[in-house]
Amino acid sequence: MTDHTLTLACWNYDRTLAVLDGRAKVPGWRVDATVAAPEKLFPLAVGEAPFDITEMSLSSYLMQTGRGEGAYVAIPAFVSRAFRHGGIYVRQEAGINTPKDLEGRLVGVPEYQMTMALWARGILQDEYGVDFSTLRYRTGGTNKPGRKERLPLDLPDIMDVEPIDQRRTLNELLVTGELDAVMAPSPPDAFITNGKGPLRQLFTDPVAAEKDYYLRTGLFPIMHVIGVRRTLLEAHPGLAAAVFEAFVKARILAISELEKTARASANRLTLPWFAAEWEATKALMGPSPWPYGVAENRKDLETAVRYAGEQYLSARDLLVEELFAPETLNMAGV
Repeated sequence: MTDHTLTLACWNYDRTLAVLDGRAKVPGWRVDATVAAPEKLFPLAVGEAPFDITEMSLSSYLMQTGRGEGAYVAIPAFVSRAFRHGGIYVRQEAGINTPKDLEGRLVGVPEYQMTMALWARGILQDEYGVDFSTLRYRTGGTNKPGRKERLPLDLPDIMDVEPIDQRRTLNELLVTGELDAVMAPSPPDAFITNGKGPLRQLFTDPVAAEKDYYLRTGLFPIMHVIGVRRTLLEAHPGLAAAVFEAFVKARILAISELEKTARASANRLTLPWFAAEWEATKALMGPSPWPYGVAENRKDLETAVRYAGEQYLSARDLLVEELFAPETLNMAGV
């Protein structure tokens, strides 16, 4: 019997490689995999939806779920997670020395609705008492002009969110003083890590701030999920569980490879202190520091859902359980 074919598109993270190369299989299905960066996939996922399985922005998915739309149903495989204290950049001369100093300022962000911004605003609010509604947001490409919101926004009048000139970038406006700060997952081109350029990070030691945040809250912000085409799941019961199991296996293989690399007699990676960093990460976050599954991530998911409501991105209050394919809700993710 010939296997059915599933088209899959996601970035080639170490934790997805085994699905992409076929080591982690979906029984009864042949996976036709495409490697593509998130910035390419996310507009497709909320638009023409060309793939059967795709990486998706968590924030966009929350928006679509709240609106009762979208071609995909998520499984709790969180292929991208990131702490975001290090993604806030300010002009050296802007007089922004503490998070509260962002209030009332012009702050660039690639998209108001993007997951990085969702978490950054939430962290600023919860941890530092920043009223995110007082920031004046300007949206557009960080280093490449032309970026637009991938989904239409429905914000109250108290929110000041406007696009920049599509011929310009956030980096340019920050350097010229037309913006005070930028929140972005990738640094503006003018940022120099030694702090001697025109820009600096808001947090002097963002890694220390992020580790402290994790120790106090237990939160490891979820950025992206995997979605499976809704019509396929309706036609093939058990498919969501099988796809989830494949991604869990791929993540297990990735962690096993990290462990072997750290313990090898010769370091395969061009990172001199990789083994020490891996051990430090496990000491902080446990032996499986990238958990999948609903139960294992309930606090992270409830926080993201709360932020989506508070920041006017979700049209209604969401429940964690409605975000994922029902057959995956009780599946172990570690």
